[in-house]
Amino acid sequence: MRTRFRGISTREVVLFQGPAGWGEFAPFVEYDDQESSAWLRAGIEAAWEGPPKPYRERVRVNATVPAVSPDEVEGILERYAGVDTAKVKVAEKGQTLAEDIARVRAVRARVPRVRVDANGGWSVEEAVTALTALLEEGELEYAEQPCATVPELVEVRRRLPGVRIAADESIRRAEDPLRVVRAGGADVAVLKVAPLGGMRALLELAGELGEYGVPVVVSSALDSAVGMAAGLAAAAAIPKLEFACGLGTGSLFTQDVCEHAELVDGTLAAAVAVPDPERLQALAASEDRVAWWHDRVRRCFTLL
Repeated sequence: MRTRFRGISTREVVLFQGPAGWGEFAPFVEYDDQESSAWLRAGIEAAWEGPPKPYRERVRVNATVPAVSPDEVEGILERYAGVDTAKVKVAEKGQTLAEDIARVRAVRARVPRVRVDANGGWSVEEAVTALTALLEEGELEYAEQPCATVPELVEVRRRLPGVRIAADESIRRAEDPLRVVRAGGADVAVLKVAPLGGMRALLELAGELGEYGVPVVVSSALDSAVGMAAGLAAAAAIPKLEFACGLGTGSLFTQDVCEHAELVDGTLAAAVAVPDPERLQALAASEDRVAWWHDRVRRCFTLL
């Protein structure tokens, strides 16, 4: 990682090739086998079934700004040519609201649309205080997962009717992904291919959310270029995309398994990703990590 993100500085993934192309298995190391098995299902779908039929060739994406200092913002945004929307990480452990405000201010000076993502890091009171302060300086497209639980999201949404609330963890890590919507805790749904079990599972859920009038944003789970291709394919197959998608996170890596698709006017092509053999060799994990992941694949496969 160019910058520590989501608590990690190195991303580990398993890649495998099937008759329809390449798949990826990359649940975060702390996830248990039951949760991780959905990620394996998604990788198998990509490698054995391939992408669904698309509605568009390119997908509009947002920039992703980690919890960095304001003076680092410009360098990060330079990697996102033509992008008009940025997601800014806030509520980082060990940081203050003042630091969040300064970071968002630096982004607003360069990008017209800003959304924030707290990854469930605030209490209700902290969320209301923080979002009120951020709104005093400008609009927010939405606030993603300001609190961890569904009742908290419902309460924040009730107390701050002027800002959209987006649900991420409350959907992808929930037994009932529609619960947060039924409870009135989300205006927008952030969907990720791997945690939901694949591109087609995502599309099915997007259709159900549409029946509730809730638009979706397809985002990445810090995927490699292979996993990102599945996200772009899913986004391309959604009939209506109202918001830019969080599928530009490849720029957070110093290296990847193949060349990244070129950003054109803030969009990425929904195209297949084929790992480069030399990069696969150069980026190969150590023997003990390979053994750890192979064992994990076996355990998760038995759950499918």
